[in-house]
Amino acid sequence: MNSSAISSVVSGGLIWKRVVHLLELIRFSHTVFALPFAVLSAVLAWREVPFSWPQLAGILLCMVCARSAAMAFNRMADCRLDARNPRTAGRHLPAGILSMPMVGGFTLLCIAGFVASTVLFFPNPWPLRLSVPVLLFLLGYSYAKRWTVWCHYWLSAALMLSPLAAWIAITGTLAWTPVWLASVIFFWVGGFDILYATQDAEFDREAQLFSLPARMGVAPALRLACVSHVLTLVCLVIFWKVSHLGPVFLLATLIVGILLMYEHWLVQPGDLSRIHVAFFQINALISIGLLGAAALDLCLFPETRHPAPVKQAVTAFSLREQDRSPDDGPGPFRSNLSGRDWTDIGLAADNRNIRPAWSRWLSPGRAGTHFVSLNATRHIAQRGPCGSEAPGVSLFRSEDHAATFPQNLA
Repeated sequence: MNSSAISSVVSGGLIWKRVVHLLELIRFSHTVFALPFAVLSAVLAWREVPFSWPQLAGILLCMVCARSAAMAFNRMADCRLDARNPRTAGRHLPAGILSMPMVGGFTLLCIAGFVASTVLFFPNPWPLRLSVPVLLFLLGYSYAKRWTVWCHYWLSAALMLSPLAAWIAITGTLAWTPVWLASVIFFWVGGFDILYATQDAEFDREAQLFSLPARMGVAPALRLACVSHVLTLVCLVIFWKVSHLGPVFLLATLIVGILLMYEHWLVQPGDLSRIHVAFFQINALISIGLLGAAALDLCLFPETRHPAPVKQAVTAFSLREQDRSPDDGPGPFRSNLSGRDWTDIGLAADNRNIRPAWSRWLSPGRAGTHFVSLNATRHIAQRGPCGSEAPGVSLFRSEDHAATFPQNLA
């Protein structure tokens, strides 16, 4: 082997080693805390709209890039504090394993990757529009411990954005389903971050940092974490209800309650030695387990694949040729069922978000105009030329209007 080949092998080995160090720096394995919830939100959103591979790729890339950027930035912001703390002095930056310019470049690369990944959701503009505010909020957590004791819930609020962002990226709207899932993350992450912070309570007091264990004591902080996890279970039950998932997810909710009780049994005010088991292993099992339980429900129980009707007061009927009023010409179609002009008014009722409410008037009776409407019992879009031979096209009819949807907006 000549010298150039040896040099290439050595150079490749050094690059790989640095990549490994960067992954260790950001604790890449901890991605399992938030990523399963983003995927779960996406899976439920795909009950409303068709599945898309680019959207799935966008969710994965955005999650990895955003979290990597936030963690790398956090390591830079806390470098001096980590050097003073015996527990963290061996981390990559204070130990000199990685340089500040290298980590800074990695952070910028991840930020650029996050913003670029939002293009995969086009023509939905919201992921790109919200990318910068989301990044600022994520990066801002690194300084929260310097001025507020509620820094633990800043972290949980940062992670709770994952299901909200995934839902908005896919549907362009927001609904109660991702909101309650985000609430689960908020109380769950806030609680276990308080547990994790107990091991640094003494150092935080000496460094005049703000954390609940440092300011109020370890025992009261653990009680607050317990309350937070009780609220997690409450939100989880409500999420199960509004998301129309089945018995497998409900059983998983009960198991999560048992795991959280075990987590609090492991971490006692006088014994913090088992905190790493409570922090990573149990919480990773919770996040991955909930995603798996939801997937099983969707596979085993077909009724969970289709949300409940938009509004109980809304009735459905089929648009048939004989429903035309005798005076209907080639212009806007007037049905003798409602006596009103059909219009694409959109529908956003209860916890179902179909599309934003459009106000554009259409001409449903015009030849060749296609509409997508929603079946009242299954929420499945059906396509057909309105006013022609399409007896299977179902329309929602309320007291005032019927909502229909153009094919390209479905």
